[in-house]
Amino acid sequence: MNPSVIFTNLFQSFGINCTIFVVTLLVALPVGLLVAFGAMNRWEPFRCLRGSRLASGKWGAMLVGLRPIALLIKFFVWIVRGTPLMLQIIFIYYGPGLLHWGQPWNAMGTDGRVVATCAAFAINYACYFSEIFRGGIQSIPRGQYEAGQVLGMTKRQIFFKITLLQVVKRVIPPMGNEFMTLIKDTALANIIATKEIIMMSKEFINRGLIWPLFSTALFFLVFCGVLTLLFGWLERKMDYFRV
Repeated sequence: MNPSVIFTNLFQSFGINCTIFVVTLLVALPVGLLVAFGAMNRWEPFRCLRGSRLASGKWGAMLVGLRPIALLIKFFVWIVRGTPLMLQIIFIYYGPGLLHWGQPWNAMGTDGRVVATCAAFAINYACYFSEIFRGGIQSIPRGQYEAGQVLGMTKRQIFFKITLLQVVKRVIPPMGNEFMTLIKDTALANIIATKEIIMMSKEFINRGLIWPLFSTALFFLVFCGVLTLLFGWLERKMDYFRV
């Protein structure tokens, strides 16, 4: 088979990998920020009991200090981060059928596999991004919040004018790693027969050609190279923040 035809097919299949990558980022980044805020939520529904006889014991003190929203979100993040992404893709795609809810992805045809994959990736990476965001936000010294309050700034102004830009600088390196991991993880989509670049190369293997599989590394290397340059540029742009 003509190598140019093979590379054309591989390039077209890599478009699916890129689609999963872009959709995941568009969903996971804002959702991850919301999850991070939820994990830092300080709402304590039983705070009113503080100082009462009920709160005097060990279990009473735990009840008074209970933060249910943060606890539930951290528990969900723990489950997502603690289970393989491959199993999450399988669960998202086959789960509705196993639970007798029907199979909504089949109604979308071939695109249904891509949508299911994007859903699984978005949930998974939103949880990972949330931990990066949370670490960045909590790393800002408390004194900077207090300085903003002394200047008469609202919490919203403090976050967007003082905290956010410093958080962005601090999360750029770990985010760069996650972005590169994400583009390579898109190959897991073939577990539910999504015809991305690795699955396409397997079809050529069945025809007796092994080199297309190894040539897929070029696509990922080039993509990761572009990401490396992009994040290097971002780090230099944010270098004026000496934190």
